[in-house]
This record gives sequence, C-alpha cells and structure tokens, in this order.
Amino acid sequence: MIFQRFYDEGLAQASYLIGCERHGAAIVVDPRRDVSGYLEEATRRGLDIVAVTETHIHADYLSGARELAGATGAALYLSAEGGPEWTYRFDHQPVGHGDEIVAGAVALRAVHTPGHTPEHLTFLVTDRAAAGEPGIALTGDFVFAGDLGRPDLLDETGATEGSRFHAAVEQFSSLQERLLTLPDYVQVWPGHGAGSACGRSLGAVPSSTVGYERRFAWWGQLIEWGDHRSFAGRLLEGQPDAPTYFARMKRLNRDGPPLLGRREAPRPLDPGEVRRLLDGGARLLDSRPRTQYLAGAAPGAIHLPWGKNFSTWAGWLLEPDAEYILLASAAPAASEMRDLLSRVGIDRVAGFAPTLDGLVLAPPAALGAESLSGLEGALLVDVRAASEYAEGHIPGAVQLHAGRIVTRRAALPPDRPVVLYCQSGDRSVAAGSALRAAGMRNVWELVGGYQAWLAVTRPARGLNSDGPPGQNPRHPR
Repeated sequence: MIFQRFYDEGLAQASYLIGCERHGAAIVVDPRRDVSGYLEEATRRGLDIVAVTETHIHADYLSGARELAGATGAALYLSAEGGPEWTYRFDHQPVGHGDEIVAGAVALRAVHTPGHTPEHLTFLVTDRAAAGEPGIALTGDFVFAGDLGRPDLLDETGATEGSRFHAAVEQFSSLQERLLTLPDYVQVWPGHGAGSACGRSLGAVPSSTVGYERRFAWWGQLIEWGDHRSFAGRLLEGQPDAPTYFARMKRLNRDGPPLLGRREAPRPLDPGEVRRLLDGGARLLDSRPRTQYLAGAAPGAIHLPWGKNFSTWAGWLLEPDAEYILLASAAPAASEMRDLLSRVGIDRVAGFAPTLDGLVLAPPAALGAESLSGLEGALLVDVRAASEYAEGHIPGAVQLHAGRIVTRRAALPPDRPVVLYCQSGDRSVAAGSALRAAGMRNVWELVGGYQAWLAVTRPARGLNSDGPPGQNPRHPR
C-alpha cells in the first residue's frame, strides 16, 4: 500500500493519497483546490486516481474534491450523513456509515463520527494485500493529535444557533462508540496540525494512535467515566476566534466550489496596466516585509505578508469578489501566490506587478507607543485573539479579531481615529491596510504592537498592571 500525506503549512491542513501498487489505483482524501500535486504524485508512482472523497464539509479552506474528480474522471464520494442541511448540492456518489470505497486491494470504510460537524466521516483504511483489519484511521477534524475538532464552529460561522453543546455531546458519543472501540494499534492521521483554527491546542506531530490518545489525551478519562457534561464544558472552553471567511467556505463547499480547470501562469503587468487596473477598482496585494510596506505603500494596497500564512491572511482580509494584482518578482512566485489564494476562494487575479514603478508611494499612518496618548479621541482596537486579549491588553482597548475586522468595519467609528495593534505588529498592519482599501481613512498602526507598549510602560507600571490582579500580561508569542 502507498500512503502519502500532503501538508499545507499555512492552513495547517493535511490530505492523503492512498494507493494500491498491484492494481495501479489510488484514492485521495480531503484534497486542496490546486490539485497538481496529487496528479504529479500519482503519475510518478504509476497510479490512476479512481476515487476522491473528503471527511466533511470544510470551513477553513475551499475543497479540491470536485476539482480533482473532474480532472481525473474519478468517482466522487461524499457524505450522505447529517441530514438535509448538510447534504452536498452537486453531483456525487453518496457514502454513508459502513460503506466502502475501494481501489484495488485498498479499502476505506466510512464511519459516521458527528460532533465537529453533523455529516463528518472517519475513514478506516485496510490494506487487504497484507491484513484483514484496518490499521489507519483518517479522522479529519474529529480527532487530532492531542486534541479534538471543535464543536462550536457551526454556531461561530452562523450556520446554526445554539447547537454547540449538543454537538459536543455527539462528539463524546462518537469517541466512545466509534473511535475507542478500535484496537490501540490503529494509527490516527488527522486533517489538521498545530496552528489550525479548527481546534484549540493541536499537537505538532503529524499522527498518533488510538491507544496513545486513549491513555494520554485530556478527554480519555472523561470518556471512561461517562461524564459527558464535563467533557462538553472542557471541549467548548477557550476555543479560538473563528474568522468570518469560514462561513463562506462552508457554504461554497456544500454547494460546489467553482472549477478552476487548467490555468496559465499569471501574466506580468507593465506600470501603465497596473495604474489602469487600480483606477478601475482592482486592488494591489503588497507582499513585501512589513518594514518595507511601512516605509512606503501604494494608496489602497493591502499588505498581505509573504510566508506560510499567506492564504490565511487572504481568507481573513480579502473580499472574494474583488480583482487583485499580485506584487511578485516573477511568474513562478506569482503562480504560487495565486494557488494559495485559490485555496480560500480568491480567484480573480488580473496578473502581477514585478515592481512598484509608476505608483506614488507614501507611508501609512503609524505612531509609536510613546505617542499613543497624543492621538486625541482615538479608539484602540486589539486585533489579536480573545485569549490573548484576556491575558493582557492596553487599557481602554476593545477586541476585534483581525479575521473579522473587514466584515465588521461598520462597527468602527467613522469620525474618530482608529488605532490597531496586535502582539508585534504583523496582524494589525495587514488589517489596517485592508480597512483603508475598503474606504476607511483615519486608521493608524501602533508600531511594534502590544510588545512595544509593554516596553514603554513596564518600567513605570510593573509587570501586572494592565491585566487582572496577579496576571502576567506577557504572551508566549
């Protein structure tokens, strides 16, 4: 059996290719939307992709299951569980609890594991050429290494209201009746790793085993005791903020993501074309380092810093219907950026600008922590997670996660300066650029963020002065 894991560092998302060498056939589970990697790997190993499936309707990225099935002619198998609201609304072959997907000697048996979502499936993988029982569980967002999929996400994205406790109890039952009935040796390969917003404290290792999670996971003893109320309370406590783009991903993945097909590399744009496109409403994605952006940026440019979190930033801050110009040195870099954007449903890329020649650059509004009190009437907005805000924040600041700030910008006062800050400056500068691109004018950056404010105020205020009594305001990141 061939077992190949594909991992997207930015979205902390895992997908899998499972193949039978003897029959030259493969199944892909939870593919991302830019499918070339699966096609290349299958060709390299002499495999035909005959089936594509996914564990559930994803919220944090746009699925490539429909794209890959269309590119290969493979059968597309999707969950038939969860009820009418969670039924896929495009052509597919339904698969339910106990059904199998087969590629040669490899078989995936679907196990309905609701909790994270109502339709969620876990796939038990059996290599029938070597064994008569499954040795691998592809657990999607049901069980992670060291944690569980969050059951509150449907409420957080507005897909349901008040369902989180019921979903947490369903998660308890799925663990008790479906996972922990498996032998300890069964390997657990989840759909996400550390850094994903689909769980609270995912482990950094790529996989685990049923036995290890049974013995060492925080929930193991609660399952043994049958204490579903304590389990639900613990599971729901302290879940991270869900960015608002999750609701859009959920809807598109249920209804059917648009097909991309074969795409040419983004074309280079000369300075005249860039100006004309910008005048027509296109937006420039400035991927330079933060220091360069702050030194001088094009009016209306969105600072989307290049790195492993590029697609996450895009999901947070970009409006999906707008047209974008990529600031990229050459076509290969622009192609990589475009692929990352497509993973979160940003498809309208006009081309790329190799330089900023011909554009008038100006530093965005920014001030240092020592000057904060001099900006009269300003509203301080902490764009970090709620958990970071709770551990310590600048007095008087309100909390609004960077992943929600663009869609909730109407709540910000139009007649007062708005000063954004995060831990060190990355998130707030990006969020501020997106607000300015959306038409807000009086938006400022606090250079260096909360760390800079602490450095200025700590000598006079002491370590615990900006949070609850006895609380150390420093954050580990």
